[in-house]
Amino acid sequence: MNRKIFPELLELLMCEVPQAKCAAVASLWADWQAGVVFDRAAALPHAIDEPGRPVRPELVEPSALRSRRVGTREGHAAMIHAICHIEFTAINLALDAAWRFRDLPDAYLADWLCVAADEARHFGLLRAHLQTLGFDYGDFPAHAGLWDMARRTADDALTRMALVPRVLEARGLDATPPIMDKLRTIGDAPALAILDLILSDEITHVAIGDRWFRHLCAQRGLAPEATFLQLFNTFNAPRLQPPVNEKARLAAGFSATEIDSLSAQRRPAA
Repeated sequence: MNRKIFPELLELLMCEVPQAKCAAVASLWADWQAGVVFDRAAALPHAIDEPGRPVRPELVEPSALRSRRVGTREGHAAMIHAICHIEFTAINLALDAAWRFRDLPDAYLADWLCVAADEARHFGLLRAHLQTLGFDYGDFPAHAGLWDMARRTADDALTRMALVPRVLEARGLDATPPIMDKLRTIGDAPALAILDLILSDEITHVAIGDRWFRHLCAQRGLAPEATFLQLFNTFNAPRLQPPVNEKARLAAGFSATEIDSLSAQRRPAA
């Protein structure tokens, strides 16, 4: 009997134990690559308010997170922890993208299984490094802003591809080099190696989102860049924070004109 892919994805999505989630995601992706046949038959997906995660870290509003100097022991660890939490959330985002949008072909499913496996690997590397600093995942509070966008885009694959990979993950392309500069000042060579790997992988992940966004726009007869800008403003998406990593964004599928248009956007007045 063929394995049923969507029940497996839901089980992984709701798994609360990070180590178990990461191992199972890696195993599922390895099985897919090995040619295991999966049955796609399943009931329609239901709304998921919260994916599986451990009790800790405590989730708070972004404004409640303390600012710590990276030159201190706790500040250094808090920065690594924040990135670790982003990568854990990214595992759930990729799993949800694969689980939720079932009218897309196997190539789409394979792409997001691959992304989930990459994010699980990133999380494992960062958690291991955090442990060398005397801390562990869950020792600092974190925020749930990334998953909030998953809730808001749960009903439409085009909107999800626009606003999670092309906004939230793309923000990581901009944020990572300045973070690496800070870590360079304190000589954290292991973290720099991990972030260099993550940055390279994230360009690929944003490009995957970009490719499926454009695919869906073509299916619907929509102009991609105009549609993206409309969604960007309709959903009041996070604005670009300079410095913008134009080289990485171009490699991920953005055009120079699009980057200029996004850079010119200002958050609408409340």
